[in-house]
Amino acid sequence: MINGALGMGYGISSTTFLIGIGIPPAAASASVHTAEIFSSGASGYSHWRLGNVDRKLFTKLLVPGIIGGIIGAYILTSVPGEAIKPFIAIYLLIMGVIIIRKAFTKIHIREVKTKLAPLGFFGGSLDALGGGGWGPIVTTTLLARGNNPRFTVGSINLVEFFVTIAESITFILTIGLVHWKIIIGLIIGGVTAAPVAALLCKKLPTRALMISVGILIVFLSLRIIYHVYM
Repeated sequence: MINGALGMGYGISSTTFLIGIGIPPAAASASVHTAEIFSSGASGYSHWRLGNVDRKLFTKLLVPGIIGGIIGAYILTSVPGEAIKPFIAIYLLIMGVIIIRKAFTKIHIREVKTKLAPLGFFGGSLDALGGGGWGPIVTTTLLARGNNPRFTVGSINLVEFFVTIAESITFILTIGLVHWKIIIGLIIGGVTAAPVAALLCKKLPTRALMISVGILIVFLSLRIIYHVYM
């Protein structure tokens, strides 16, 4: 529902919930990204067919995003879950604040051409480490810098498909996939929610949706941090 209505938030919201109910960070991220292959693939293809993809932007983000995703996934599987859990929670908390901040940001349209490779690498790395964040990091940054919203969302959605595949393969080769019920549930839930999310996106103000999602993520992240340290 969140991802379909806002174009971002699938990974962050799903991972936050899974970690909150006790799933280790690496397993949560692996499960979410495996399920996300289906949603990001369908979304990316649709944007490509509709002409919403900027080829130059897509090309400049693709390889750095994939490399960052692979490195982030490998680091996550190499660190004990309990040790990295508070850091992931803090990262998710920051992403929640960014989403809320973005809801109040005015955008002045201009084409962004610089610092795209570092952005793709950073977005891919934190996406794997946090189980989500590609959209909030890369999309938010480009929109805040004034890039065209249509081509930003379309291009980033298509790149996300390839980044997600790279991350999922890394997780499979390192820790495997053991939470199949979670993966299947995420896929079924995502497919079922898609048409409802489209209607929700049409009916409700984007700002109100983003603020609600940001507050939810902040609340869940604080809950994880509280249980870690209390």
